[in-house]
Amino acid sequence: MKLILHGTQLVDGKCPDCGREVKLMQEESYFFNMKKYQDWLVKFYEENPDFIVPLSRKNEIFSNFIKPGLEDLCISRTTFDWGIKMKNDPKHVLYVWVDALTNYITALGYGSDDDSLFQKYWPADLHIVGKEIIRFHGIYWPIFLKALGLALPKKIYAHSWLVMKDGKMSKSKGNVIYPETLIERYGLDSLKYYLLRTMQFATDSVFTPEDFVDRYNFDLCNDLGNLLNRTIGMMNKYFEGNIPTEFAEKNEVDDELEKFTLNEIAEFEKNMDELYLANSLSNVWKIISRTNKYIDETAPWILAKEENKEKLKSVMFHLAENLRKIAILLKPFMNETAEKMFAQLGLTAEELKTWDSLNSYTQIPQNTKVTEKGEPLFMRKDREEEIEFIQNVMHA
Repeated sequence: MKLILHGTQLVDGKCPDCGREVKLMQEESYFFNMKKYQDWLVKFYEENPDFIVPLSRKNEIFSNFIKPGLEDLCISRTTFDWGIKMKNDPKHVLYVWVDALTNYITALGYGSDDDSLFQKYWPADLHIVGKEIIRFHGIYWPIFLKALGLALPKKIYAHSWLVMKDGKMSKSKGNVIYPETLIERYGLDSLKYYLLRTMQFATDSVFTPEDFVDRYNFDLCNDLGNLLNRTIGMMNKYFEGNIPTEFAEKNEVDDELEKFTLNEIAEFEKNMDELYLANSLSNVWKIISRTNKYIDETAPWILAKEENKEKLKSVMFHLAENLRKIAILLKPFMNETAEKMFAQLGLTAEELKTWDSLNSYTQIPQNTKVTEKGEPLFMRKDREEEIEFIQNVMHA
């Protein structure tokens, strides 16, 4: 068997990709009969059009690999000895993608004396991979599983990249930013929020220091952090820290706030089901913005001055309840922040943190007391100073 050391096809003399002279070699190898499964794979995708999302990734592997016809896959090498050796023929080292892909099931105990985890967790509901390796997960992996007689994962999502203004991150370009650096300075949840809010479903997204700092200051510090702090402060000032759960009448905008919030929760669920994570976070921030606006509309400081206790109770209850809902929605993205919000609101019972408790405005029990002084969730930072810091560490 002849293999090229440089390039993608067997040729005599020159690589078809770059035209450079190449050296040929011979070695004994095992091959996987991919052609045997070509028709099955095509039929499977016809019957399961949403198996790979976004659609552009499926179209990519069809156009480049499946429609031209699958080639049998070389799955072993004998000219080196590093790697996983084949048990039945130890002089052969397995092709790395055979080992990497089967690791998904062998790590769960498949083929071992104890396959209880495999029986419990396989097939996966969702398999998330980078778009650059969809060929292996969209062609090789389904065929391997079919050959083994095993179920396929229910869906594969090939996510896009986060790039810089001048393209992919590269040390030679001096545009690399390490997540550890941002976590140390801004916190883990801040970075998770930025990445999940910025990265789009099907297209690459661009990281800039300016956008990162603005998201941190405006979204996290101003919108979310201030909403919690204002609510905790007013609860302590007007009701000695107790969340009022009974009131004689609602304010005029209460029903509108409830309807808006429940509609956004429904949209959040739809977006999560479709893996539109950035859109889901956008739904959460629409609720945050609407709740901040609700404070301005109801003016609790005026209600307190006028001693309109019943309407004031309604305002404070709705603020606390919306913050509880916001914390639940944020848990999949920012677990530490959500737990801090629950703690400051005095919500310790697990049933108050469940997804099923979202669609109601009667959850907070009587005698729930907020913390005496709310700690800021995020500390606002000087914009220019932080932009300069990130730019400097990128070029270090």
